[in-house]
Amino acid sequence: MFKITKPAGNRVDIDLSGSIDADTMRAALDELVDASEGVVNGRMRYTITEFGLPTLGAIGIEITRLPKLFGLIGKFDKCAVLCDAEWIRKAAALEGALIPELEIKSFTLEDGDGAEAWLAEGLT
Repeated sequence: MFKITKPAGNRVDIDLSGSIDADTMRAALDELVDASEGVVNGRMRYTITEFGLPTLGAIGIEITRLPKLFGLIGKFDKCAVLCDAEWIRKAAALEGALIPELEIKSFTLEDGDGAEAWLAEGLT
């Protein structure tokens, strides 16, 4: 499952659970691009439960959409990644170090309040 919501004008939430196939990836990425339209100084909450590796077809769809995805990075200032898999939290921290214009911080699933507080920092 890949669910995208936009609870506020500068906020996009992504919920990922299980494995993703090509059709789901295509629809989710289109929805993410649409939800990110008009976002400035955005915040993103990315919750990952029961992570399953994407299919090869899904990876292929993601690769073909990389130019659009790179364009989204500039719309967001912060991304909170919530997941109980430690390796995913570490990977998110590494990704944050590689993308200096996007601050990424990882949280356990139980620390949703901490993630929300961190995302709210600096908002007026």
